[in-house]
Amino acid sequence: MEKIQIVHTNDLHSHFENFPRVSRFIEQTRQNSIADDFYLFDIGDAMDRAHPLSEATNGQANIAWMNPLHYDAATIGNNEGLGNSHEELEHLYDHANFPVILGNLYEEKTGKLADFAVQSKFFTTESRTKIGVIGLTAPFILTYPLLNWDIRLIQDMLPKVLQDVKDCDVIVLLSHLGVSMDRLIASKHPEIDVIIGSHTHHLFPKGEMDNGVLLAAAGKYGQNVGTINLELNQDKHVIKKDAFTTPTSSMKVLDTDAAWIKAQYDKGEELLNQRQVANLPVTLSSDYHADHSIIQEALTAVQEYADAEVAILSSGLFLKDLPKGIITEKNLHDILPHAIHVMRTTMTGDNVWRLVMEMEKNRLYLRTHQQKGMGFRGKIFGELIYRGIKIDDKRNVYINGQELNKNQEYTLALLDHYLFVPYFPSIEIAGKNKIMYPKFLRNVFGEYLGKKYPI
Repeated sequence: MEKIQIVHTNDLHSHFENFPRVSRFIEQTRQNSIADDFYLFDIGDAMDRAHPLSEATNGQANIAWMNPLHYDAATIGNNEGLGNSHEELEHLYDHANFPVILGNLYEEKTGKLADFAVQSKFFTTESRTKIGVIGLTAPFILTYPLLNWDIRLIQDMLPKVLQDVKDCDVIVLLSHLGVSMDRLIASKHPEIDVIIGSHTHHLFPKGEMDNGVLLAAAGKYGQNVGTINLELNQDKHVIKKDAFTTPTSSMKVLDTDAAWIKAQYDKGEELLNQRQVANLPVTLSSDYHADHSIIQEALTAVQEYADAEVAILSSGLFLKDLPKGIITEKNLHDILPHAIHVMRTTMTGDNVWRLVMEMEKNRLYLRTHQQKGMGFRGKIFGELIYRGIKIDDKRNVYINGQELNKNQEYTLALLDHYLFVPYFPSIEIAGKNKIMYPKFLRNVFGEYLGKKYPI
């Protein structure tokens, strides 16, 4: 009888506050494991630029934390894939001491698999059991091409990568695809022994068995760590498999943890604070009613960047004031930690009218709506603020003082966030949308402030 143990993390999202306990758990589990072989995998979204140290180091701090834990392999999530420029992702794993297994991200120019990745990886146990590990990430087909990546669909690539590992005794899929896709794959591919899932932040405290395939998932933010146990007979067939998760809250906190956690945050802020951006003559207020409000400057910034006729932003994006005097990348990260991009939308006047009506209909709800996900790192969606758009009491819409022509095309500076949330369907239905990668909103805003208020 052969025993194999796998420990896994997923969707850590740079929640450094859980890292000390997670790392000790991994080390202790490895040390105390009674299995014949032990493996450690990460299933993507380990980094998130919402943390200042990940922002300041382009995720290198996350790799530096993973390396001493001796991960056997990882795959990428959308935070690695879309939260970095093409060049930053190419070099994210330069100093990693583990392979990145990823079968569906290719170079757009050459058609070759991304240089930092391998399509599959084979591990051989002490008993000469062959484990084949494959990895796939969520195929955001609208956005990866904007970073010059060719992201390929799961139905096209899964048969190919499975062919790589068809002769293995054990097949493991590192899936940053989400729970629905994991279940679908399990229903069609019982030859896979284990799917370790992520992306949708789902938690399987005791695993889930689908069509003989074991699904495992450890939630989000390092709030749990996953463990999988496999037993094989002498013929190297898996005869037993189970999974469970261990809550990080149940793990012992050491006196040194708080200081380490604070040090990571402080180090990130210190690095960002060294990068000066602009010299503001007045404080810019996060209150959209203020005479000198951030949102009015930001509307100009995104309108100019998108070369658009009008602009729309929501007040909940801006988390703090920008102080008078020298501001730095730290200030910008403090007020705009979001993984959100400017988007240029073109649509005819009749569709602009419908979009404005959607915004007006949802205005009161969104004013205090607690928004989560889709790149948003704030608390509430907030008030919708227009630049160049007016509405009268008869629901007539005016663009820069001229009554809207329903047959004319107009350009609007928006955010990709507004495309992904469900409140403004006209953007997706009728808009010709150009998401302006790779710069985040804070980068666009910072460049604008630097030009207008140079140091």
